[in-house]
Amino acid sequence: MQKLHTFLAQSAHRVWQRKGLISTLLLPLSWLVVAAVLIKRRRHTHIAAHPTYGVPVIVVGNIMVGGTGKTPVVIALVNALKALGRRPGVISRGYGVKLPQHQARVGKGILDPKLFGDEPTLIAQATGTPIAVHPKRRLALQSLVKTYPNVDIVVSDDGLQHLALSRDIEIVVQDERGLGNERVLPAGPLREPASRLNNVDLIVLHQSGPTPQEGSQPETHGVKPRAPDTEVARVRMRLQPTSCTQISTGQVVPWPEWVKEHRERGLGAVAAIGQPQRFFGLLKQQGLNPDPAIALPDHSPDIASAVQEVNQAVILVTDKDAVKLQDTTDSRLWSVQVAPRFSDPQWVQTLLKRLQSNPAPGQNG
Repeated sequence: MQKLHTFLAQSAHRVWQRKGLISTLLLPLSWLVVAAVLIKRRRHTHIAAHPTYGVPVIVVGNIMVGGTGKTPVVIALVNALKALGRRPGVISRGYGVKLPQHQARVGKGILDPKLFGDEPTLIAQATGTPIAVHPKRRLALQSLVKTYPNVDIVVSDDGLQHLALSRDIEIVVQDERGLGNERVLPAGPLREPASRLNNVDLIVLHQSGPTPQEGSQPETHGVKPRAPDTEVARVRMRLQPTSCTQISTGQVVPWPEWVKEHRERGLGAVAAIGQPQRFFGLLKQQGLNPDPAIALPDHSPDIASAVQEVNQAVILVTDKDAVKLQDTTDSRLWSVQVAPRFSDPQWVQTLLKRLQSNPAPGQNG
């Protein structure tokens, strides 16, 4: 079943990269989706402003289906806010977690992914900030600020299309796929029309090529100015491995040392993320050749059984998958820690300046 799921997902993404026959036949359904999106946005534009609970909100999301690299951006943003003296909190959906209809789950520190979800658990672990999860982001926000009243700014992990949540800043993360064929689901990979990008505050371009240089100008991926005299700000991001952690013992080894020690050993890799090939490609860029490289569906609960199928001396997984393997005693398992590098190291400070200039906090969306 997992292989079928992976095959269908890969096939869909291939179809969505060009305006071929299958995509064109699906266009009438896409028009219905676009109409629904526009009606929903118009409805939320004309109703009274949603409550903000006294804190500004920064939404990090995307308009593409599949993983684009939001979680590293969220972690980098939260840690940067802390370094600047702010007291951030995080809200997230809590994908795959059973939650009461009218009650969010709030926590901090080391969390259980079965109760909070993979990404929230990783974010809490990597930042030490409080986090609240619920599909209704506004409910999560309310619970977060009630439980942790010292929180003075909130980062929403995903939620760009969750219009019931007021927001001050919108960040969209795109990867090397760009906008695909620029069509909306199901004829293309977009959750809403590409023109939506003209109204966000920042576009982070997640690239897999050379490390971005400070001051370099990123590709626009077809993004047009949102007004005659303004451009949507853009910054490049590339993930760089920093260390490797043996999951069973917690031993952390700097990445260059780990590669030097294990390069010649038999090595496999398993990933259950939105774009597993990106993880495998990152390893190959570092001179490693994992065999096998097993790609599972995003959020797959079968990561533990999958690693047991790998007959190698070393098995690498992502940090996101490692949160589901904390109880393992398998010494072969190592998780790879990555850190994003940005073409503009001051991008968070720039966002905060923009936030301070907004006349109506929490009411941009």
